[in-house]
Amino acid sequence: MWRRVAQLSSLVPSSKAFLRNQPQPPYGLQTCGAFSTEILKPAKDGVPTTTREKLPFITFVLGGPGSGKGTQCLKIVETFGFSHLSAGDLLRKEISSNSENGAKILETIKEGKIVPSEVTVKLIQRAIESNNNDRFLIDGFPRSEENRRAYERIVGAEPNIVLFFDCPEEEMVKRVLNRNQGRVDDNIDTIKKRLEVFNALSLPVINYYSKKGKLHKIRAVGTEDEIFERVHPIFTRMEVMKRK
Repeated sequence: MWRRVAQLSSLVPSSKAFLRNQPQPPYGLQTCGAFSTEILKPAKDGVPTTTREKLPFITFVLGGPGSGKGTQCLKIVETFGFSHLSAGDLLRKEISSNSENGAKILETIKEGKIVPSEVTVKLIQRAIESNNNDRFLIDGFPRSEENRRAYERIVGAEPNIVLFFDCPEEEMVKRVLNRNQGRVDDNIDTIKKRLEVFNALSLPVINYYSKKGKLHKIRAVGTEDEIFERVHPIFTRMEVMKRK
C-alpha cells in the first residue's frame, strides 16, 4: 500500500505536520498533525476527488553518539506501539542473510566505501512495507543531506516529525566511555571523531527539518525517565489528534 501511495506523491497536497499559532510547550516541542493525509485521486470523468488515505507515520530519530536516542526509542516503542527500525541493523541483517544484495553491501564495507544511500533507503522501505504497523521510528537516519534527499526521492514523502536528542558533547563522551560495551569505537579519540562527523553531516539535516517546522528538539540531559517525560507529550498529543 505504501509503495502505491508513494507513487501518487505528486498528487498529494503538502500536508502541515504542525498546527500553527499554538502555544509552544518547553524544550522546543511542537504540536503535530493527525495520522492521515488527504490524497487527490482522478475520478472517471477526469475530475480529481479527495479521499482519506492512511499513510505510515514516520519519525526520524537523530542525535550524536551517547545522546540516549536508542534508549528513548525503546521507551517510545513500549509506550506507544511504534516499530523501531535502525539503518545499521537493517544493513547487518541484510549481510547476514547471505543474499546477493547483502554480499554487495559487505564488499562495499570491506573496501572502505560508504553504502549508497539508495541501498539503505530501499532496505528501510522494504522493512516498512513488510510490517503491519503504521507507525515507525527510524533511528540514526538520515545521517547526511545526501541520505535525506535519497529518502525523499525514493519514498516520495517526508517524515512526519523529527526528534533530535540534544546533548552536550562532554556528556555524550562520558556516557559512551561509561557504557562498557566492549566496542572498539568506545574510546576518547574515536568518539570525538564520530562527534565531528555528526556535527558536519547531521546538523545540516537537523537545521533543514527545523526550518520545515518538523523538528522536536529534546534536551537529553537527566535520567532516562526525566528525558522521556519531555518525549512523552509529543506522542500523547498525536494520539489525541488521531482520535478526533
